[in-house]
Amino acid sequence: MGSRKVTDWQGKNVTVAGLGVSGIPAAKVLHGLGAKVTVVNDGDDARAREQAAELQALGVTVRLGDGATLPAGTELIVTAPGWKPDKPLFTAAREAGVPVWGDVELAWRLRGPDAAPWLCVTGTNGKTTTTQMLTSILKAAGLRTAAVGNIGVSLLDAVLGEEQYDVLAVELSSYQLHWAPSLRAHSAAVLNLAPDHLDWHGSMEAYAKDKGRVYEGNRVACVYNVADKATEDLVREADVEEGCRAVGFTLAAPAPSQLGVVDGILVDRAFVENRQKNAQELASVSDVNPPAPHNIANALAAAALARAFGVPAKAVRDGLRAFTPDAHRIAHVTDLDGVAYIDDSKATNTHAAEASLAAYESIVWIAGGLAKGATFDELVAKSAKRLRGVVLIGADRALIREALARHAPEVPVVDVERTDTGAMLAAVQEARRLAVEGDTVLLAPACASMDMFANYNQRGDAFAAAVSELGA
Repeated sequence: MGSRKVTDWQGKNVTVAGLGVSGIPAAKVLHGLGAKVTVVNDGDDARAREQAAELQALGVTVRLGDGATLPAGTELIVTAPGWKPDKPLFTAAREAGVPVWGDVELAWRLRGPDAAPWLCVTGTNGKTTTTQMLTSILKAAGLRTAAVGNIGVSLLDAVLGEEQYDVLAVELSSYQLHWAPSLRAHSAAVLNLAPDHLDWHGSMEAYAKDKGRVYEGNRVACVYNVADKATEDLVREADVEEGCRAVGFTLAAPAPSQLGVVDGILVDRAFVENRQKNAQELASVSDVNPPAPHNIANALAAAALARAFGVPAKAVRDGLRAFTPDAHRIAHVTDLDGVAYIDDSKATNTHAAEASLAAYESIVWIAGGLAKGATFDELVAKSAKRLRGVVLIGADRALIREALARHAPEVPVVDVERTDTGAMLAAVQEARRLAVEGDTVLLAPACASMDMFANYNQRGDAFAAAVSELGA
């Protein structure tokens, strides 16, 4: 099934796996194209029944409470990205020779002949920020664009809607890439690789391989992180179009074919004439908000993708200046008694927390929550010298406490055992007690939030509320 004209979908038997944010739009689009759509869903609760009724009113068949059996006559499965590859439905599809696409693959196949090229961003951490920075830079260059994919506008809406785009900034998760075999980006970046979602992928190798799919068939640039050799290895393994280049980003002075930092200036030695001798000034480090090291790396990756698309240097600077990060990403809440309070509730894994801790010199660290199988020895060993004290919260705090005992035994640790709504206030009070003037109290939990909070946003809000209560 290549990219099909609308008529080619007429009467095709397509099974959509999963209701939800990608399943419902996919079912509606396919039904609108004339396909015979059956939606299968594991759950059968009130919400699912409500969603099913909406689709059934359109003439879509919905099967609740059974997402395992392949409906008879299925010619294609379009799956929600979160469905694991080892599900019985996909085993049955493989045995029957039925292809499985994700919603990203569907959007890619439905693009028109004059469709906007895709600049794609993936990586364990920093995807959303980098994609938003890229969007801001592209807009500063006067291009019609949107942040799509794992954030912002749905890819199907972007591809099929009325709005005309010059280029799309596409954030992609490893799940989405797994189910997008024919995607071919103009240029793409893998920001970093650290163990994450291994329960879904089965191994680090499988996770890296899915991330690396973003480079397949790139036309202009494969952007990689010089400090993370695994990302460069993925570029080497990728099958790209003739003339596509490997472009690195680094926080050090850049070599030819790299973007980097010289004396507080972001510079480009990749997209310039005679890159052996020349460099193009793009922006100042102070144009990056906030100017933490990992965020400067995000800015360089975004700049590399924009430059690959031919964006002028001035637009990089203007776009970075115009960019405001989302809430709960190294957000400065306030200063109290010479101590800065920083909310990085979005640091839900050890790799993100490590980047956050690296941004400050002397830290009282608030950490803990749901570990999702993570280990903390490497994180604590790398960050030990920066820690003034640690306050632990949440279900898996003992795992962090044990790592601290092994690698930072001299650092004072306070355990907050309570899990009620007052727990965060108690944690912030303990952190204030440990902090001295010039310190940073940093919420960078290195864990998911769902043991005590609805999500990382609510956790960050609780932190900010507790800090303002202290200030009052």
